[in-house]
Amino acid sequence: MSVIIGQKEYFKGIEKIKFEGVDSDNPLAFRYYDENRIVAGKTMKEHLRFAIAYWHSFCGDGSDPFGPGTHHYPWDVASDPRQRAADKADAAFEFITKMGAPFYCFHDVDAIDQSNDPKEFTSRVQYISDIFAKKQEESGVQLLWGTANLFSNERYMNGAATNPNFEVVAHAGAQLKSAIDATIKLGGRGYVFWGGREGYMSLLNTDMKREREHFARMLHTCVEYARRNGFKGKFFIEPKPCEPTKHQYDYDSATVIGFLREFDLMSEFGLNLEVNHATLAGHTFAHECQVASDNGMLASMDANRGDYQNGWDTDQFPTDIYEWAEAMAIVLRQGGLAGGGINFDAKRRRNSTDPADLFYAHIGGMDTIARALLIADKILTHGEMDRLKAARYSSFDSGKGAEFEQGKLKLEDLYQIATEIGEPALISGKQEYLENLLGRFV
Repeated sequence: MSVIIGQKEYFKGIEKIKFEGVDSDNPLAFRYYDENRIVAGKTMKEHLRFAIAYWHSFCGDGSDPFGPGTHHYPWDVASDPRQRAADKADAAFEFITKMGAPFYCFHDVDAIDQSNDPKEFTSRVQYISDIFAKKQEESGVQLLWGTANLFSNERYMNGAATNPNFEVVAHAGAQLKSAIDATIKLGGRGYVFWGGREGYMSLLNTDMKREREHFARMLHTCVEYARRNGFKGKFFIEPKPCEPTKHQYDYDSATVIGFLREFDLMSEFGLNLEVNHATLAGHTFAHECQVASDNGMLASMDANRGDYQNGWDTDQFPTDIYEWAEAMAIVLRQGGLAGGGINFDAKRRRNSTDPADLFYAHIGGMDTIARALLIADKILTHGEMDRLKAARYSSFDSGKGAEFEQGKLKLEDLYQIATEIGEPALISGKQEYLENLLGRFV
């Protein structure tokens, strides 16, 4: 991978980040992420497929509900939107290649300023995607997935595909078309649908059945268009609860899988799961991963974490080894991510204002997940956790338990068995032992 620096170097004094090992004291080096290290038959780079999020890294200004931005970017000063987009692309690919990340992800409006004229906005997206294509060719960086921002513009205050006004739905379709076209042109491995406002605030003014049907219709329409125009990648839906809409139609893994199954979309889609969204849904990240994996839908991940004292999507960089070790064990058990990668949908804190802070944040996140991959591989190789789980369900492996799983027993049979065996023995779940075992590997 070549380091790409445009006419201006935005991250001066920072060279390409290298792996130096666990004994390194260099804050601008990896201690665990060695992209060429073989783990469970593949390199770390192949397993993790790290991607840089265009929006938080190069657009996020550090603002929060209580104050304006604190991150002031030298690539965001030109008055012309095309020039600003080109400058931002220079900064982005300089950072991505210095980090050594093989992929990036973007929303259309992150790449270039939105216009309310669909023709003008399409022209802008085509312009910046031409620049991205050249940057990709020069650097070897690839597009993991693209997506459209169908939640920020005021027209989407009542949703995009689920909006009660067909004119808004038409605008959403126009925006989706240009974003899909750009993703196809750039060879994106996937395309993400994130229903940021696909939901409702009150049933008093909402026809929920009709809105869900419209959402499904838009997905079918997009899939048909993309396939007809040569898209070979995977479609993803990213579950998200509560924020900003009180009742999101894409609440969590189980909700989305049920939706896809109901509307005959399972064969085209996988899930792109985010840690912070699992927290907001009242789940652990491992829970969301396991639900998706059990249904053959664990395809991609957004890496971040939430703040348990805050009730919104804080998008902090991942640091929880235990959380990620559990998640990576699920990924390894299913043989890897099904078509996606791990995108850092995370942002620096409001008071982290130095350019180097962006590197520290990503280095820490990549090292956390790389270390978790190593731990997960040790857990699976050791085998004790999986043996204990299998043993806990061993009564279904033979005899009457196996017959029950096979659907051979009637309710009367269960009654007869219960009267014959008497009160079952209490069998420990060994939760504390297993938690200690996980701690040993960490």
